[in-house]
Amino acid sequence: MPIRRLMRSFSRRRDDGNAPLVRLGQGDYRRDFFPPEPPMPTATAPQPDKIDSRLRFLIRESADAYHARRGECLTSHWLAEFRQCPQLFRRKELGLIPDRDSLAFLVGRATHTLILEGRGRFEQEFAVGGPINEKTGKPFGSATKAFAEWAEKRGKPVLCDEDAAIVEQMAASVKAHAFARELLAMGMAEGVVRGTLEGVPCQARIDWINPTVDRGIVDLKTADSLDSFEWHIGAFGYVAQLAFYRALVAQACGQTLPVHLIAVEKREPFRCGVWQFSPRVLDKAAEQNAISIRDLVRCRASDSWPTGFESLRLYDRD
Repeated sequence: MPIRRLMRSFSRRRDDGNAPLVRLGQGDYRRDFFPPEPPMPTATAPQPDKIDSRLRFLIRESADAYHARRGECLTSHWLAEFRQCPQLFRRKELGLIPDRDSLAFLVGRATHTLILEGRGRFEQEFAVGGPINEKTGKPFGSATKAFAEWAEKRGKPVLCDEDAAIVEQMAASVKAHAFARELLAMGMAEGVVRGTLEGVPCQARIDWINPTVDRGIVDLKTADSLDSFEWHIGAFGYVAQLAFYRALVAQACGQTLPVHLIAVEKREPFRCGVWQFSPRVLDKAAEQNAISIRDLVRCRASDSWPTGFESLRLYDRD
């Protein structure tokens, strides 16, 4: 689909005929900004009989059920691990290096749940609060033994009040962003697709898919700062990840969907930004994914897992 058509999709005149509050840019790069609409309804997990027919190719299953099949199916995360270092990938695959669930990951998961699946699911999945230090009258820090003991009794992941406030700020920022709000206005969160790439079984659990024309696949990221986020898009392999998603979705539904990314800062001023990925960039990343998958197949066949630093390297920088 031509990139200019995708860009125009966010700047159409409203059906009600109201003029924009302000118009920026010209031609294909014009943007119309309207007065704020009523808040986006709180997301809820759609019931099977209420799922948009265009999304019935998605599989609904729990995160545990999805992760239980990672030994059978390659994911974009595992492919990125392999691309970085085949030997490290193999050691993690064999369980020699345990996964780490850091506080940053906890806050990220909570943010995804609140924004994409709604407050009801958020309250089911996470507890908020902590014990109070009687001597100071203030909550114990999340790194203290008292907090750990209190959290263990809750039976689910716990966010301290400070981290919960950050999650709420990020959710409010995403809801206030016109483009993000439009992308998340309808669709399904955490839908699963499975297929084969280069003959290898693969799976993906996608943050959001909006079946409306020009919306498509939506990924949500948290970031320290949006000023450097475009560098992180390349450095953290986000393009390869989204190209992986797009390829599996195309197999499942027979269409190549557009791809967007929403990023929100996890510190003041909690800015939110939206990026659209050009088909050219995604096509190139898909080719690199295919090469990496073929390399993985060869490593399995030979049971050889290099580090990537076997050859002599020349350093010639000033």
